[in-house]
Amino acid sequence: MIEIEAVLDSDGVLRACKAAGHSAAGKAGTDIVCAAVSVLLRTALGTLSDRKGITVQGGAPERGQLWLKADYEAEGKDFLYACGVFLIDGLKSVAKEYPENCTLTVKEN
Repeated sequence: MIEIEAVLDSDGVLRACKAAGHSAAGKAGTDIVCAAVSVLLRTALGTLSDRKGITVQGGAPERGQLWLKADYEAEGKDFLYACGVFLIDGLKSVAKEYPENCTLTVKEN
C-alpha cells in the first residue's frame, strides 16, 4: 500500500507531500499505481524547483519513498497553490481508482 500525506497551509497552499510504501498492483517496473504516484510527485518537484518565489526540497531516499517540502514568498504563492491543486487532484484520482493500493490524507496546518 502506498500511503500519501499532503500538508496544506491555512490558505490551502501546498507545503509538503510524502509517499511511502509499495502498491503491489504489479511487478516492479510495471506497477501502474506506483508509476502514477511517482510521475505526479516528481513532476511537481521538477516544476517547482525552478520557479521564482518558491523554494522546494525533495527526493527519493530509497525505493518506495518520495517527498517534497515547499516554502514560498508572495510572488510564488499563486503558482504553488495551483501546482498543489493539480498534484492533490491527481493523487485523489489514483487513490479513488485503486483504493486497495493507495491512500491519500490531506492535512491543513
